[in-house]
Amino acid sequence: MTKTKRFDELRPVTLEPNHSEFAEGSCLITVGRTRVLCTASVEEEVPEFKKNSGEGWVTAEYGMLPRSTPTRMNREAAKGRQKGRTLEIQRL
Repeated sequence: MTKTKRFDELRPVTLEPNHSEFAEGSCLITVGRTRVLCTASVEEEVPEFKKNSGEGWVTAEYGMLPRSTPTRMNREAAKGRQKGRTLEIQRL
């Protein structure tokens, strides 16, 4: 929240579908100065334990860029261990 906005004032929102050239689906979502890039990939395979079940499988990955905050954040993937927030966001 910036000091020039009231606490209940909405920030401008834009959606830019098909933002990424190579993803089967993508959208750049902008809310004020916050940007979220969502991409989707499709594979015609399922994990071994789902084969012949008639069910699909969905996974998710989440990552915040190192300079997305005022002080540089280290990439969790580089440490080999993800924090609780990342794990929670990846659960579907």
